[in-house]
Amino acid sequence: MGPRRITGIETEYGCLVDPPLQVSEVIRAVRDWIFQEQRFGLIDLHDRDWDEPAGNGGFLFNGGRVYLDMGHLEYCTPECATVRDVLRFDRAGDLLLNQALGALGLLGRVTFVRNNIDHYTGATFGCHENYSLLRSAPLTSKNVLSLLAFLTLRGLLCGAGRVGSSQAPRLRQDAGRRAEEHPFQISQRADYIQNDFFEWVQHNRAIINTRDEPLADPRLYRRLHLIHGDTNVLPASLFLKVGTTRLMFDLLEEDDLPALALQDPVGAFRQLSRILRPPWPVRLADGAMGDAIEILSQYRSRAVRRFEGRDEETDAILGLWGRVLSELGSDPSRLVGVVDWVTKEHLLRIFSEGEGVDWGDPWLEAQDLEYHSVDPDRCLGLALADLGGMWVSDQLPEACISPPGDTRAGARSALMRRIAKGPGGYVLDWDSVQWDGEERTYLLDPFDSTARGREGTRRPGEF
Repeated sequence: MGPRRITGIETEYGCLVDPPLQVSEVIRAVRDWIFQEQRFGLIDLHDRDWDEPAGNGGFLFNGGRVYLDMGHLEYCTPECATVRDVLRFDRAGDLLLNQALGALGLLGRVTFVRNNIDHYTGATFGCHENYSLLRSAPLTSKNVLSLLAFLTLRGLLCGAGRVGSSQAPRLRQDAGRRAEEHPFQISQRADYIQNDFFEWVQHNRAIINTRDEPLADPRLYRRLHLIHGDTNVLPASLFLKVGTTRLMFDLLEEDDLPALALQDPVGAFRQLSRILRPPWPVRLADGAMGDAIEILSQYRSRAVRRFEGRDEETDAILGLWGRVLSELGSDPSRLVGVVDWVTKEHLLRIFSEGEGVDWGDPWLEAQDLEYHSVDPDRCLGLALADLGGMWVSDQLPEACISPPGDTRAGARSALMRRIAKGPGGYVLDWDSVQWDGEERTYLLDPFDSTARGREGTRRPGEF
């Protein structure tokens, strides 16, 4: 069995409503339904931060969290130790929202979408990834720049695709110019990333977030927070995004990342997003030109050499990675149902040609959003999904109420169930739980599912 690593995903959902419904009212109603009478979790009784007052959200019995964030409903998965659990608990969030809409009589009048852009306003909202990293990992300049290069190029593997560009609202009245410039892109987030590295996330978005907030024992762990990735629809795309990134952290901890660096990662991210067929040229730090597929193949080769055969999940990731790189380099159309951006571009091209509309038509934007619907009966992406044994729909109802059994999410859930049985106040957080008359229980070991960590102490400013 390979190294264990905690992973979690935060999904901010877009919301479409029929008038006279208001988005703000709908997302509050859905949140309240989830926590009503402790249906799926416990609502926050205390302020968590200046922008998270009491009642804004709460923790779920499955170990995750639901709350309102800057006008969006956000769902966080519990801490997961495997990629398959990330996939399973990520999709549990979709099921929760669909159940809420059904119970509130809003199906057909409200749609939640797993995407990252508002085509009309040009605003963006995120899909944030969180990965535990050993504090002892060698964060040398060579390793950090190599990791940055991989994170820049991996959009070819797992971008969600989008109609147009971030300039779309300004070009709305000039559809011909818009279609000529950027009719379709690979990444929804590329146009919104401004930096290689930055500490905060809202107004200066970076490929690698440098804030040191481990939410665990700071002597042992870091938490790397990534905000540049797209929200995936296809199970294979999410599996590949999370799986390959976890392998890169495995290589980092082994001090075995290839010595690769890009001259301008942000510029390369945006440029590659606008190239829909091979080759994908990028300039390296030494000024030489390289091919993105060949560079990604070097990362995969290093991972194969180190980790092939260690467990079934690793081999599944490496196998899918190899297939995707091969098809991207020769005929991306063979990845319909596997890679989101390829699948979406295929569907929208058929629609555009069949209906006689160009890429600047708002009708294409509407179809773009339908690709991301969380309703499986409406989602255009899932209709073409190559499941490859990765779909977990039969496991989703259980994932809505029960946590992973191999991380501290299980301990938090068990403590929450005890709290739910009796009256009294409580304070819940990722790394601790406290309720009236009881000593605070610290959950500093993210792999401890038994809540044994009472001896832990919190030092000011560390979490």
